[in-house]
Amino acid sequence: MSAREAMLARIRSKLPKAPEEARIAAVDARLKEHPRNLIPQRGQGDDEHRIHIFTEMMEAVGGSVEILTDINDVPHAVADYLRNANLPAHVRRGADPVLAHLPWHRGGILDVVEGRAEESDRASITRAFAGVAESGTIIQISGPDNPTTLNFLPESHIVVLETSALFASYEEAWSKLRALMGEGNMPRTVNMISGPSRTADIEQTIVRPAHGPKNMHVIIVR
Repeated sequence: MSAREAMLARIRSKLPKAPEEARIAAVDARLKEHPRNLIPQRGQGDDEHRIHIFTEMMEAVGGSVEILTDINDVPHAVADYLRNANLPAHVRRGADPVLAHLPWHRGGILDVVEGRAEESDRASITRAFAGVAESGTIIQISGPDNPTTLNFLPESHIVVLETSALFASYEEAWSKLRALMGEGNMPRTVNMISGPSRTADIEQTIVRPAHGPKNMHVIIVR
């Protein structure tokens, strides 16, 4: 018996001795119904309330938030952010069609390249699949539109979040993902990111970064 088989055997030995068919049917029914867990009241409200709560939660963990009314102003905002952070006017994005069609010339000398993150990249920009107000969390799904490496490799991660994708709770974001992918399908990776990478493993002192970007800047577009 392999180590895996031994582990699974120990787990099975602790399970209730009920008919296997009934247990499988119960699990299938629960998965099919998508029951929602307890949803905090904190994120519930209109667009302005969700923006306020998301901003509060993101800034509480060291991230920054900027609010725009026109998505075409994103290139100028990105150029300003990089300049104020003393970073090169160079940013990498994926093949996301919304980001691809932005008027990047409005960023002046800003150099925008496409593809997966490389070790030399100091900043990246992605478009969020969703945002969760209750915890100030960005949800990203993998794929060529927004490669996962852009979320973790560069020093600074800039995220474009449209208000229509800013939900009160995680459950709403998962419902959107099921509607996009279809029942039983998932992208290779779903990343939930709440602020810059940090750790307090040593003497409970916050250190940035730990395993990802030192800075996270979210541009919310109404």
